[in-house]
Amino acid sequence: MTAYLESLFGLDGRTAMVTGGSSGIGRAIAVALGQAGARVILVARRPEPMAEVIEELRGFGAEGHAISADLADRAAVKQVVSAYEAPDILVNSAAVNRRPPLGELTEDDWDVTMAANLTAPFLLGQAFGPRMADRGWGRIINIVSQQAFRAYGNSGAYGASKAGLVGLTRSQAEAWSAHGVCCNAIAPGVVHTPLTEPVFADPAIAAKHAARAMIGRNGVPADFGACAVFLASDAAVAVTGQTLFVDGGYSAS
Repeated sequence: MTAYLESLFGLDGRTAMVTGGSSGIGRAIAVALGQAGARVILVARRPEPMAEVIEELRGFGAEGHAISADLADRAAVKQVVSAYEAPDILVNSAAVNRRPPLGELTEDDWDVTMAANLTAPFLLGQAFGPRMADRGWGRIINIVSQQAFRAYGNSGAYGASKAGLVGLTRSQAEAWSAHGVCCNAIAPGVVHTPLTEPVFADPAIAAKHAARAMIGRNGVPADFGACAVFLASDAAVAVTGQTLFVDGGYSAS
């Protein structure tokens, strides 16, 4: 059984790049991919949290590297692309979460949100997707949001950017799946991370969201590691162009 599971889900010899891998969902995914055997490249703005993740990876024998970059800056994205050859697995988890009421949303809010949440995944996909296709194997995993599908809590530019990322996922799948590159999205529910701290600062709002989830609680980053390992592995060879809802039934209630 162990050899069978390893043949399906093991990532030995693979390299995974995880943007936003220093905290929250991205960190949980980076650690899970490392535990499955992948060499992990973290991309985030702050070096100190990335150093903590690398230390955690090394604690169970995984190799980790870090690139400090603000992915809302196109020049920084180009530096990321030039720093390493195309990874086998690309996880786009980095995001900006500016969500004032729509009437108060500024052009800067819009531009920064689109740059980080949609343009950066597009540029990284454009750089790495064709190279993965040339090799005949690759995985792109985009972290989207409930707000790509429904509006709540000042969705604004954030919801629009994540809806765009769902569409980009399908376009990437159409372009490269025939060459062995499976492209999918993961849609979290309401998850307690540094990005969503304003939601969880109000216990009543957090409790309301938890009551809507069929499992009776809000999400935590650990919910996403195994899902990412599945989508990154050979087990998902026929899964592409899909959005996997990891939300405790939130979207079905």
